[in-house]
Amino acid sequence: MINEIIKRNGITFGVLVGILSSLITASIYAIDLNFFVSWWVGVLSIMIYLVLGIVLLSKTKKELKGVFPFKEAFTTYFICAVIAILIGTAFNILLFNVIDPSAQDTLKEITLKNTIAMMEKFNSPPAAINDVISKMKDSNPFSTIELLKGSVSSIVFSSIFGLIMAAFFKSKSQE
Repeated sequence: MINEIIKRNGITFGVLVGILSSLITASIYAIDLNFFVSWWVGVLSIMIYLVLGIVLLSKTKKELKGVFPFKEAFTTYFICAVIAILIGTAFNILLFNVIDPSAQDTLKEITLKNTIAMMEKFNSPPAAINDVISKMKDSNPFSTIELLKGSVSSIVFSSIFGLIMAAFFKSKSQE
């Protein structure tokens, strides 16, 4: 049975982070699709999620009066992460497959151009560049199936990150 504080905080922060993720995506969509492939936007997003994870675990540990075993710390983070990823994925599916399916092609083109430019910058052989171009043209990272696959990968990555965060926030043993 999950502690009510852990469940409440995990769900509350999960919904908050999911909505924030959707708002960030909507803002990038509305401002400039090029931001989707911008490295600094990715770094900024990771920093925001890191800070929110720290706030979540700090708040939960405080509410549990410092008694925060590793399992409970991980469970709190995991609940939050899964809910946030599901909300963000649902929004992305809605945006890129219902509201504006043409944005998929535009983003694919932007990603392709950026990838080619980066590979040329690193002096990649033309055969390797052509191979990447071919593979990218055959894929559709914004299809519903690919977004769902991506959400599974995100849950795995978040779980690993959650294990690290839980190790930092767990209460010290009293032995």
